[in-house]
Amino acid sequence: MRAGISVRFLAVIAAAWWTTAVHAYDLDNGNAAIEVVIPAVLPVAFSDVSPTGGDATLILRTTTLITNAWFDATAPYHPTAVGVYSRLGRRPAGESATNRNLNIALMHASYQVLNSLLPRHRQAWRDMLTGAGLDPDDTGTDLTTPVGIGNVAGQAVAQGRLHDGMNQLGDEGGRNYNPMPYMDYTGYAPVNTAYDLKDPSHWQPDLQRQGVGLYKIQQFVTPQYALTEPYSYRNPKRYHVPPPKASDHHHRALYRQQADAVLQASAELDDQRKMMAELFDNKILGLGFSAVYAALSQGLSLREFIELDFLTNMASYDAGVVVWQEKRNYDAVRPFSAIRYLYGNDPVTAWGGPGMGTVNDLPASEWKSYLEEADHPEYPSASTCFCMAHSQAARLYLGSDNLNWTVSQPAGSSRVEPGITPATDIELVFPTWTEFAADCGQSRVWAGVHFPAAIEASEQLCGVFGDTAYDYLATLLDGSAPERPPAEGLGQGGRGHGHRGRGRH
Repeated sequence: MRAGISVRFLAVIAAAWWTTAVHAYDLDNGNAAIEVVIPAVLPVAFSDVSPTGGDATLILRTTTLITNAWFDATAPYHPTAVGVYSRLGRRPAGESATNRNLNIALMHASYQVLNSLLPRHRQAWRDMLTGAGLDPDDTGTDLTTPVGIGNVAGQAVAQGRLHDGMNQLGDEGGRNYNPMPYMDYTGYAPVNTAYDLKDPSHWQPDLQRQGVGLYKIQQFVTPQYALTEPYSYRNPKRYHVPPPKASDHHHRALYRQQADAVLQASAELDDQRKMMAELFDNKILGLGFSAVYAALSQGLSLREFIELDFLTNMASYDAGVVVWQEKRNYDAVRPFSAIRYLYGNDPVTAWGGPGMGTVNDLPASEWKSYLEEADHPEYPSASTCFCMAHSQAARLYLGSDNLNWTVSQPAGSSRVEPGITPATDIELVFPTWTEFAADCGQSRVWAGVHFPAAIEASEQLCGVFGDTAYDYLATLLDGSAPERPPAEGLGQGGRGHGHRGRGRH
């Protein structure tokens, strides 16, 4: 099976949504998570959460809570499983003979969580249920029915993560300011400004063009993520990466060496690397659809898909807590700042901008990365860490490193160079999860947004979060996971209530 994300795979998702909206949805045999919920959420995710799919902290919190709701809503139909934030009893085995009850429960749970996360789109969530023949106004809580189970499970997940440290309501951290959802409450302030590089070792917010005459100065997106309660371990401070020695500008030779490595990668960009970089920059398409593809290609049942999707989202989410801790700790410089600091207006050889190819005499002060830098410090690489945790979790669950995913990229489908790149139809091929994660990491250097050391640090650390997530999922499935209180931000006087796992800490 091949999945061409840019056209074919999205067309399949859209067709599933159209079929659901026009015809009676097959609750008995369908997979409503893939065929109903995902098609409803995708347009809102791209319009309201992250237009490029690259704002990982916000995307991952959304997808993790949705998949958590699916898991909790279907746990009562499993022989032994318990929910993360709910204990809703056990339903007779005959009630899961088809997918009907699981689909009804997961859709009602999704409805509850989505109304909490994205309440402005309440009508879209109503349409999601009515399109599948369900009643969004049925708020019953009878735990002998799939509607009641879904409503209670979804509410439990929504409430369980409402004050987890991410500041969803703008009321965490105890600071006196106008409440703004997901606003920083940690007091982070960059050493440098967009106009003045005072310390070349530290992060400089970029001045990014938004349109004709419109610009944006970056702010560290959700630095409080480092204080968010993880799912599968207790204390993020147990995990660290080594200091980014080469990002200290006092180590002049190392500082120049890593900047030159990025310039060389920029000069060697080809269509394959450009499209790889764009794929992995979009966390919905790169991370999310790889799990969907694996489930479809390996014939997973609805329940197995839910387990895999929750597992991989949880692994990436938990990995991100540590990454944000370390990003805040080191506050490391991005390549664009280092290159301009080192070379000023001197000519360099690098990608010259959309449609320009490699330019031999580009002033260093005009160099830009192929992708715009994300709104946070450089070290370690978040994308690499997410991919390592995601791949390890999938590998453990599926029992194999095999992936065999081919992503078709039609000519001219580039987001950065539309109508130009790729010059012809190409395919991105990922035979194994190992190669998927390796390409994900290297794509950040090709894109010019990370130094190689940031990739290496995440590769060495982040597989462990696939392990801890898998261990925690195992306790949920066998029913031994302790009942979990609502999440509590790690900066609120506690250390959270994360599961201890099984010896990998």
